[in-house]
Amino acid sequence: MRNILLISTGGTIASVKTSQGLAPQIGPDDLLGYVPAHREFCRVDTLPLLNLDSTNMQPHHWLQIVGAIREHYQRYDGFVVCHGTDTMAYTAAALSYLIQKSPKPIVVTGAQKPIDLDVTDARTNLLDSLRYASSSRSHGVVIVFDGKVILGTRARKERTKSYNAFSSINYPYLATIQDGRITRFFTVPVPDGGPVFYNQLSCRVGLFKLIPGMGPQLLLAMADSCDAIIIESFGVGGLPADPGCDFTAALTQLTGRGKTVVMTTQVPYEGSDMAVYQVGHLAKRQLGLLESYDMTLEATVTKLMWILGQTCDPARIQALYHAPVGLDTLYAET
Repeated sequence: MRNILLISTGGTIASVKTSQGLAPQIGPDDLLGYVPAHREFCRVDTLPLLNLDSTNMQPHHWLQIVGAIREHYQRYDGFVVCHGTDTMAYTAAALSYLIQKSPKPIVVTGAQKPIDLDVTDARTNLLDSLRYASSSRSHGVVIVFDGKVILGTRARKERTKSYNAFSSINYPYLATIQDGRITRFFTVPVPDGGPVFYNQLSCRVGLFKLIPGMGPQLLLAMADSCDAIIIESFGVGGLPADPGCDFTAALTQLTGRGKTVVMTTQVPYEGSDMAVYQVGHLAKRQLGLLESYDMTLEATVTKLMWILGQTCDPARIQALYHAPVGLDTLYAET
């Protein structure tokens, strides 16, 4: 029987009704009490680490989660992190960069409804997560939610209320879990040399979302507070060149100041490909922009935070960005 550490950070799964709406108040021991069937396949210890609505989850909290896992890594066979759904995809992606090549499973889960309700997804999600974390075939950072197992670098919350809140973006689900059975669709090899823990992040990453009619002034205004800026563009990726909305001069200024600029797309599926249209091809070739390709926005944000926590050298930033981590991209640009 395998030993699992259940780490609670708050979220809807641990919330109760208050006069001001749902607020996290249920501790991990009480969460565990709602799923007594776990005793059939694992032993669980609990760690009440945080008690947050996930809207309040910040990068320094990710480092706390990593620190807790690192401190207890040798004592347990797997880890389950209970978390709110709103920023869960960001946390799972961040953990994927901060804990690389883990031969042990690190499962992030939560719920759309509190665990103490009669009708809720919380009990199923928690039990499924403990089951997946207890399997000797599981490893690395994943989200387990609504009977699906999603790579930590590939998850996105696409529904605000439905139980099937999360999707796997541009990558298949690793497995499904139903009636206590894990059905694995393929096996991801365990990387050699792990685990590798990191304890530094930079928050100097910004997101600029293009809309029709927007000029470059706001983009330039981000320069003082950001070392890396992600531009969320249209379609496969491009930049307006219409008079009055031409971004070329602004981006030349930003890259000249040593800022890292990454192009991504507002479209969730199939990724960017700036080589397709002139508005993308010229911008990438002339301005030396990086491209997200099939990466999720959540992975792009947290990967840049991780990279900037390790280096400020432009060549090293580019090399780390292009190097796949946790199957975050299927593209290999050199």
